[in-house]
Amino acid sequence: KYSKPSSIDLGANSYGQLGLRHKKDVLVPQALEDVSCKCKDIASIAGGGGHSAVITGAGQLFVCGHNKDGQLGLNHTEDVLRFTLCTALSGFFVKQVACGWDFTIILVGSGLVLSCGSNSFGQLGLPQISGPCLIPQKIESLKEKVVSVAAGLRHALAATDSGLVLQWGTGMASQARRASQGKALPVFLTAKEPCEVAGLEDVKVKAVAAGSCHSVSLTDEGHLYVWGSNKHGQLVSRNIFLAEPKKIDTQCFSHEKIGAVWSGWTHLVAQTAGKVFTWGRVDYGQLGRHAVVPSGQQSTAPEHCLELGSTPVSVPCLNGASQIACGSEHNLAIVGGQCFSWGWNEHGMCGDGTEANVHVPKPVKALGCAKQILIGCGAGHSMALCQNSSLDPAHLES
Repeated sequence: KYSKPSSIDLGANSYGQLGLRHKKDVLVPQALEDVSCKCKDIASIAGGGGHSAVITGAGQLFVCGHNKDGQLGLNHTEDVLRFTLCTALSGFFVKQVACGWDFTIILVGSGLVLSCGSNSFGQLGLPQISGPCLIPQKIESLKEKVVSVAAGLRHALAATDSGLVLQWGTGMASQARRASQGKALPVFLTAKEPCEVAGLEDVKVKAVAAGSCHSVSLTDEGHLYVWGSNKHGQLVSRNIFLAEPKKIDTQCFSHEKIGAVWSGWTHLVAQTAGKVFTWGRVDYGQLGRHAVVPSGQQSTAPEHCLELGSTPVSVPCLNGASQIACGSEHNLAIVGGQCFSWGWNEHGMCGDGTEANVHVPKPVKALGCAKQILIGCGAGHSMALCQNSSLDPAHLES
């Protein structure tokens, strides 16, 4: 018989983003003993540069971690070491939360979008606010009901009920200007309030995702459109920067429709009915496949990594994944009820007890055969909601 669910955290913790009441990195999954919300009620988990957020089944938002710019929405700027209810959202049913580097985008059940945190790059979509915003504010210029939001390093996205995509925040602007060679940029790349993304007029977008300096849209027909930086081949293009959306050829995905897409800072993961594909930056192992040169030697040469990563390739051991989450350069997936991790591991966020990068998906042994219910990633930390009774006491710190 299973005992009550428990939240398990690991990885970078310099701002208390693991909610463990301390600021030490955690290399082996550690149970969260003290949480204000009941774990059994958690509906989703998300993380940003140094903060974390969970949504309960009742639509409440609990937050912790870095709060220098008010990204926790708690009306102060002190870091918070335990998950704390965002009371400013009382009266709203929170449906989705997207955490950027130092800001937070919140979608509520009615289709309204609120934001808080740093606004240095216009990433809050609130041009009337010059400094940080310490409590969530409605983005009034989003007139239509929103169904999906995403937060990049310094930009944000929203998809509306009618299939439009809007972008705001100037995080892409400097790279866009360097690549444009004096040509005028599309307005949405420099907007500090929601601006429709040109080039998607003939498709209906149902979901959005964001990297550090790129954007992704998934259409209702299962196609992906991408724009922004292509420095690591994450946009499957020969151009270093795409100023307008480009469709990724369905041939890249064996002509299968994409059902879901996730983005790290510089890599992407997409799932079809039968397969999971990864592409983009490869040097930390974030694609879950070894970079191998013809001689059989591993290669981390920038040009070789770019060539290897710029084509989506399926990762067979992830077939049938029920959940996937991307951090900045690491990933989690639940396959067959077991949690797998791979990629950047400098702060121990892959949960294997080391700080060595993990180049192929491996089970998080410390979780044993525990039933993983939910997973989520921040830039350098990982979170999982598990059933307590099956955790392996030989590996689990508490």
